[in-house]
Amino acid sequence: MRFELAPENGAAADQLKPDKNDRSGIGVHYVDAFLKPLKPGIILPDGTKVSAKRRGLKVILSFGGKQGDGLMRRQSAGPDPIAMLRAALDEAGGKLGVRLEVIEGRLWLDCGA
Repeated sequence: MRFELAPENGAAADQLKPDKNDRSGIGVHYVDAFLKPLKPGIILPDGTKVSAKRRGLKVILSFGGKQGDGLMRRQSAGPDPIAMLRAALDEAGGKLGVRLEVIEGRLWLDCGA
């Protein structure tokens, strides 16, 4: 089952410009801007709450009463902050049995059921 969560934050990509160097090596400003629509939490039609946030190198995805986390890893995902974030979200979602996807500028949650 797939749920539409929110529009993708288009301003997030602006944080990756060379003049906006955050000196983190993982693009924390990009990650924070990308996850901003999910931070307060979204309630799905069945009453399940979904949210996501960053704590240091860790991305935490909450689904219902469970939490899954994924680390932003340069060595396995490469130096691209977008690839690192996707890998961290896949890792966090894998622990919960869900997948967060971006399709045509919208954030979707695939519950696999």
